[in-house]
Amino acid sequence: MIEEAEYICDTCGEEIVIPIDRSAGTSQRYVEDCPVCCRANVIHVTLESDGQVTARAQAE
Repeated sequence: MIEEAEYICDTCGEEIVIPIDRSAGTSQRYVEDCPVCCRANVIHVTLESDGQVTARAQAE
């Protein structure tokens, strides 16, 4: 089962869908280029104990 979350690119405002890797921990941070505008974003993913997943982006 592949889980997904969405974030809004901090540069171009597009909604981006990303896969979620629960094995990477409950608080994840990594850099990913936006597939629309190619600008680097720092992605913050939080996995809550109730199963909720939140993702947000911050321009690098």
